[in-house]
Amino acid sequence: MHNVTFLVYGCELKMKTSEKILEFLRQGGFVSGQEISNKLNISRNGVNKQIKALREKGYVIESYTNRGYRLLSEPDSISVDIIDKALTTLYIGRPTVLMEKVDSTNEELKRRARSGAAQGFTLVAEEQTFGKGRFGRSWRSPRGASIYESILLRPEISASNIPCVTLAAGLAVCKAVNGLYDCGTKIKWPNDVIIGNKKICGILTEMTAEDNAVSYAVVGIGINVNNYDFPQEIEEKATSILIETGVQHERNELIAAVAQEFEKIYNEFVLCGFGALKDEYIKNCATIGRDVSAYLSRDIVTGEAVDVEADGGLIILTEDGERVHVSTGEVTVQGIY
Repeated sequence: MHNVTFLVYGCELKMKTSEKILEFLRQGGFVSGQEISNKLNISRNGVNKQIKALREKGYVIESYTNRGYRLLSEPDSISVDIIDKALTTLYIGRPTVLMEKVDSTNEELKRRARSGAAQGFTLVAEEQTFGKGRFGRSWRSPRGASIYESILLRPEISASNIPCVTLAAGLAVCKAVNGLYDCGTKIKWPNDVIIGNKKICGILTEMTAEDNAVSYAVVGIGINVNNYDFPQEIEEKATSILIETGVQHERNELIAAVAQEFEKIYNEFVLCGFGALKDEYIKNCATIGRDVSAYLSRDIVTGEAVDVEADGGLIILTEDGERVHVSTGEVTVQGIY
């Protein structure tokens, strides 16, 4: 039996009762409730309450009469130390800062950008109270299952090129997820990443510019990683990596992988333009080759998505043979939510 009291520089450090119970359970196998009760000098009812509290925090603990409790899995907590050790980037994710709760990672990072935060500063949150997507839509942000992060950029490019940053981020997420889990991830132009016909990731890029020169841009990325289910209003459109692979995954690992991929892709974009990324983007884009409808300010354009231009715009070939360039507006894709 492991000792549940630690000595730190000669001082005894007392653990919470729940932490002591976890120490027992982490030894593997079943531990009887009576044994825990005897060792920790608490009632069996007290043990049950602690087990219930741990389950509510995301610990998966099974229990059987006459056998006791067994720890099956622990909640996936974000750790900036783990992320930092996994990174080999020069500036993306340096630093990575974790907040337990924030209104929106984009809003918080914009505040920090105005205070002088450097390019590459990355903010990650366990929970958002006012997450947002394109067109002012809300982004559901439950605690402990998804990735909510924003990356600060200070590119020396014109404001008109910022939409391509969203495409670069989508390509980075797609490559990171496929590289780790090989689950057929694709991009839905311009700002979603999908598995099959459902969304796992949304990207929102916001910027501040003066005289068409970008002062800074904030790239917000939300990824459904270990979500078990979704509200009824979005369950037809949303999925998670857990649902698609049947396996729970470490968010730290994916946060680091996205940073690695994004720095490489973003550097190439800044140096050479989106044209340098175009072929790889199209290869990974599920929109190309499908029938689409683009809802523009005063019109609806329908046809086949056939290309992505060097400026990031989508080319739609209509029934009468016209090639329409779409850079803004809502685009729906046949067969994808």
